[in-house]
Amino acid sequence: MNPVSLQAHLRKIGVPPQRGRTSAIRQLVLQAPAPVIAKALGYHDKTATRLVTEAGGTWNRYAPGDHRR
Repeated sequence: MNPVSLQAHLRKIGVPPQRGRTSAIRQLVLQAPAPVIAKALGYHDKTATRLVTEAGGTWNRYAPGDHRR
């Protein structure tokens, strides 16, 4: 199923796809650092950071980068 047909099916049953997508992403950024989610989903870091702020998340002290030292 492609995204367009999935979107049409969701609308047909009364589910607003954009709202559901945004809610799912906000839930993700509450569970993991925004930079991790941004990289996994192909979002810009600033977009993911804005979503975590809107969702009330507290990942503002997360330091991205390689921490294996």
